[in-house]
Amino acid sequence: MKRGFAVVNKYANANLSLPSRSTEHAAGYDFQAAEDFILPSIWRMPFLKVLWQIRHNDVVTSESDEQASKIIKPLLVPTGIKAYMGDDEYLMIANRSSNPLKRGLILPNGVGIIDADYVDNPKNEGEIFIQMINFGLHDVTIKKGERIGQGIFMPFLVTDDDQKQIKKTRQGGFGSSGIN
Repeated sequence: MKRGFAVVNKYANANLSLPSRSTEHAAGYDFQAAEDFILPSIWRMPFLKVLWQIRHNDVVTSESDEQASKIIKPLLVPTGIKAYMGDDEYLMIANRSSNPLKRGLILPNGVGIIDADYVDNPKNEGEIFIQMINFGLHDVTIKKGERIGQGIFMPFLVTDDDQKQIKKTRQGGFGSSGIN
């Protein structure tokens, strides 16, 4: 097979649906949450405290800054899905257009890139996670099976001298190119 999706072993018995396109001309395959997941709102203490301090030209301690940074850190919503594709392809993960508009959910990195060698990596079997932040006022509960993002298979090009460059074999999982 040239490209497609499979369920990772961790979710083998979870009755997950493989990503699919909703309409005949849709570019993206809809990804669903593998389990119920609470995505907390960023509008909580200590993030609000740091905003207040900045607004009032108050000193922001490194401890306050660190605590606030934890609040706005993106979370990884599991899909239980891995993707396989040709060596000259990648899977682009994009937000659903309704997420920011209706729910205040965004992908902080804009898009995610799943490389062909991410599948079956030793760290997490190539499970795709969708990185999200909730800018809404309230925590959002994402239910198992709820559509949370979309994946679009894309070809890519390399430079003329790419073959001369030494490449390493991917060892890591999410956010890893295998290069330390």
